[in-house]
Amino acid sequence: MELLKTNDLTKKFKNHLAVNHLNLKINKGQLVALLGHNGAGKSTTISMMIGLMQPTSGNVEIEGLKVTDAKYRQKLGVVFQNSVLDNDLTVKQNINVRANMYKNLDAQFKNKLLNDLELNSILNQKYRTLSGGQRRRVDIVRALLNKPEILFLDEPSTGLDIQSRNKIWEFLNNLRKSMGLTIILTTHYLEEAEDVDFVYVMDKGKLVEGDTVEHLKDKYAKDTLILYSNNLEEIKDKLNHKIIGESKSSISINLDNHNDAIDILNKFKSLITTFEYQRGSMDDIFIALTGREVE
Repeated sequence: MELLKTNDLTKKFKNHLAVNHLNLKINKGQLVALLGHNGAGKSTTISMMIGLMQPTSGNVEIEGLKVTDAKYRQKLGVVFQNSVLDNDLTVKQNINVRANMYKNLDAQFKNKLLNDLELNSILNQKYRTLSGGQRRRVDIVRALLNKPEILFLDEPSTGLDIQSRNKIWEFLNNLRKSMGLTIILTTHYLEEAEDVDFVYVMDKGKLVEGDTVEHLKDKYAKDTLILYSNNLEEIKDKLNHKIIGESKSSISINLDNHNDAIDILNKFKSLITTFEYQRGSMDDIFIALTGREVE
């Protein structure tokens, strides 16, 4: 079911067109990644979606509600790349300040968030003394207190260690299942986009592609098979694929799918010593669509 959409969303700053007639459709419960280089228009798009910035033209809707509607804003939770919490207040004080902004706040839900993200032991610590992972978990609790339908995550994993990233994503995925939460993500860690439901790629303010990860991989990311052998010349004579890389002991070829790899391995199993099979990745897709690696 469609939850959020943008209609020819456009933002112009003097002579710079930051977002150019952007049309997105996001369904309820989806995890959606918005990808692009610095300057692609991602942050400007998010700012217009959450009402911090007015579009030059076009609009954003959540189930027919406009950004200017109070009910629209009640449906949102936002985790900014740079925290909006007070460094000199404790975790508990920061959370309570935010909680007091809402009527009929579900105290049991608040306590569950604190417990699930393992924050009870640091409630009396000042926010400034926390590690990066702890800060991000507190930021997420702040954003979820009002039980939003849509959670915006702007570069949520920047500077975090792998353990903190895994803990946060485990929590968010569980919440998606239990609440039907919709998440819109911007990230420079393309591996985080591997498991999303839908990907939008922006470049220079324009939408250049929007599809599922699997479909994008089929279109833009080839799998790679590396064969190691002491009989490379014999393999090359009988191989019906273009070789994209070669060393003294190996050759590399691109394939459309794993079934092709299985056929080749069966054909040359007596000649190869070992092999590597690498799936096409989000990095491959990103380079194919934008011409360069993520910055």
